[in-house]
Amino acid sequence: MKKIIVVIALVFIGFSSQAQEKKNKNAKYAVAVNGNCEMCKKRIEKAAYGTSGVKSAVWNIDTHVLNLIVNEQKTSLLNVEKEVAKVGHDTKGVKATQEQYESLHGCCMYERK
Repeated sequence: MKKIIVVIALVFIGFSSQAQEKKNKNAKYAVAVNGNCEMCKKRIEKAAYGTSGVKSAVWNIDTHVLNLIVNEQKTSLLNVEKEVAKVGHDTKGVKATQEQYESLHGCCMYERK
């Protein structure tokens, strides 16, 4: 009887370890990022691409949305947002410090909420 219980326990452990969530190599995200102009676009995209695991980063000036394709095995959306905030641009999840924001060019200073 003990052997049967041990075998059943091992089977459940095996299935549960296989059911763990796999990291997506091509996860797609759309993130709101504050900015105003072409200089902002270059800075935001450069910061995103500077994050290991980012395959594509395109920021739209009109919609203020950064479209990303990310290898989740190498990074997370939060890591990308932190890198974008470091160059002075607020995202929905991470806000740039006042010092980082003030380092932006005059035309790049967006209205902070």
